[in-house]
Amino acid sequence: MRALLVCLPATGHFLPLLPLAHALSAAGHDVAFATSADFAPEVAAAGFHAVPAGMGMDGWDAAVMRAYREIDEPEPAAYVAAFCLQVFAGPLARQLADDLPAALAAWPADVVIHEDTAIGAAVAAERLGLPHARVIILAAGPAHPLYARLDEAFGPLRANYNLPPATAEETLHRHLLLYPFPPSLLLPGRPVPPNLHAFWPALPPANGDAARPTWIDALGRDGRPVVYATLGTLFNGPNNDAIFAAYLTALRDEPVNVVLTVGEDRDPAEFGEQPPHIHITRFVPLRELLPRCDVVLSHGGSGTVVAALAHGLPQVIVPIFADQPENAARVAALGAGLVVGPDERTPEAIRAAVRTALTDPAYRAAAEHLRDEIRALPGPERAVTLLEHLVAVGKP
Repeated sequence: MRALLVCLPATGHFLPLLPLAHALSAAGHDVAFATSADFAPEVAAAGFHAVPAGMGMDGWDAAVMRAYREIDEPEPAAYVAAFCLQVFAGPLARQLADDLPAALAAWPADVVIHEDTAIGAAVAAERLGLPHARVIILAAGPAHPLYARLDEAFGPLRANYNLPPATAEETLHRHLLLYPFPPSLLLPGRPVPPNLHAFWPALPPANGDAARPTWIDALGRDGRPVVYATLGTLFNGPNNDAIFAAYLTALRDEPVNVVLTVGEDRDPAEFGEQPPHIHITRFVPLRELLPRCDVVLSHGGSGTVVAALAHGLPQVIVPIFADQPENAARVAALGAGLVVGPDERTPEAIRAAVRTALTDPAYRAAAEHLRDEIRALPGPERAVTLLEHLVAVGKP
């Protein structure tokens, strides 16, 4: 079987597909990624072939900035729905739908597998008569408010390629939905699609030749708990430095060890001199770090949230945008963490939340319950079996 995985050109959209890509490869299948040409080096660094398709990183950045300027929606859920309609279901979707036929001519595949927001991939696969599967990269699942207005885009999008009328759900959920999260994280109040299958969210392997910090083995040996702090891979730019500053001020005098990752494009020296118990670094392999941690302090991106839960770690979430408010609310509702909302991002509030997460055993117990739910899930090999069946008989 030849499987073409499709993602938008961003680390947070690529990494969730890697465990499935590795499982497909281990099962003897040929695997390639379709993404923008300027993102191909990251795909190659993970050991996979890249076929160019879709808008490049500069074009995506421009579309995002235009949306930020133009969208006037004060209510957060309405804002993200408008953002999705203008960006993910707009130029990004059209460019992917335009480019994928050529990509598939260059690298023929039996199945197209795309992440949540690579919406044009489903349209292109349908045009070519190929089965397709959608990998959910937002922990809240298909009911996330990001997708609330997709039907407004799918009529024109399908008509542009002479496809018969169908809703967004009929298009995207036609064959198979793969969900690498514990089902408890799905937003309640909406039926789970019958073709949604959860599997274990294996952490991706360490990034290439990233240096292993010399101080990592000493973490926790002094009896101090370890706090991992991050804003992920998309929200760590200078526009969110006030949140980084609040993290550092909150924990500067606390009896904890802090590991703050700021991303490959940031220089840790930007953040000034820190006391010995605070380590600022670009990247630390989560496989190495999380087993040594006691609390995760983050923006609440789906990858960070599920990585923390996979290790049974309570969380303090400071949501910014996208999937983060829903993830934060869900983690709090499940008792596995606390939320510091947009109007509360003070060092004092963050410090108090971290102290509570460290000292109240109920948060750790709830996180460990979710860890056990994750461990009970099948691995990505289950998704491989479902894809093989889809290709063999044309339905999940």
